[in-house]
Amino acid sequence: MTRSAEQAATAPVAAEPAAAGPAADLPPADLPPAGLPAVDPPAVDPLAVEAQVCLAMSAAARALVAFYRPLLEPLGLTHPQYLAMLALWQHGDLTLKALAALLHLEPATTSPLVRRLEALGLVERARDGADERALAIRLTDAGRAMRGRAVGIPAAMVDGLRLDLGQVAQVREAAQLLLAACEDAETRRG
Repeated sequence: MTRSAEQAATAPVAAEPAAAGPAADLPPADLPPAGLPAVDPPAVDPLAVEAQVCLAMSAAARALVAFYRPLLEPLGLTHPQYLAMLALWQHGDLTLKALAALLHLEPATTSPLVRRLEALGLVERARDGADERALAIRLTDAGRAMRGRAVGIPAAMVDGLRLDLGQVAQVREAAQLLLAACEDAETRRG
């Protein structure tokens, strides 16, 4: 943390004007008792675990996936499988590489996921007619039909978490901002 950022992070907040009444005779809570010198607040520890963005994001991700589990059980899907199905419902046939990119996964991680969806009878894999090297993933009739059973899951998530749509949008936008920053940093690192 730079010295100016540290100063901004630890700078005392200006006290608001005191309200009239019995509390007006008391010193503000952030001032020391009369006769004692004022002391600067301790500097924020940059290694404090509760200050780490990575902890908040990973804990939130685990909690959110756990929250989805009972919503997805009636469909027989795991959270990663649900995300793959969402991508296929939205985009139709996809190559393995395109599906992996949409899910922010490596193709080597996506391939076993697709095999499990195929074993469930929800997708089929075939060589892409346009490029024999590419593997195309297509929804089966059962995979397309599942969409009707899944359509209520996003609303159930919002209701269950007691968030409004604006809050959900803020969380998604903040996560997308962090993801883009991480991807940009990785590209620059090269």
